Amino acid sequence: MTRLELKNHQLWQDLTEILQSLDANLLVQEHLDQCDYKVCGYWDEQDEYYEKITLPRTLKAELVSSSIGVTYKERFLQLKFLLIADAVDNTKTASSNAQKLGELVLVYDENLEFIDENWLLDVDSSFLVKLSG
Repeated sequence: MTRLELKNHQLWQDLTEILQSLDANLLVQEHLDQCDYKVCGYWDEQDEYYEKITLPRTLKAELVSSSIGVTYKERFLQLKFLLIADAVDNTKTASSNAQKLGELVLVYDENLEFIDENWLLDVDSSFLVKLSG
């Protein structure tokens, strides 16, 4: 039996360098701008269909995980973001009410070209404007 130990493999150093050289915040911001803060054709976890969901423009995205995948024919980079709405109460002191709206997973090819997206939204959030289909 062959025993392979990856603990100190160069792969981890390479992955760390790739992730450090990426501006994940810029990538997610570009994606949100390109989709105009709208998700079209969304099915929630109860199989309810929404023709369009509009996200708040004050949306913040926080990178929570990243990974590299390999298939027989291709390699890809997957970035998972937590989506957070931040409603500031201007009538009182500078307080804010942050609420998790869901998650967004972005997938890029090895040339850092966009391949796919996966949204997981809290459709009960009052920050989302929903148009049912």
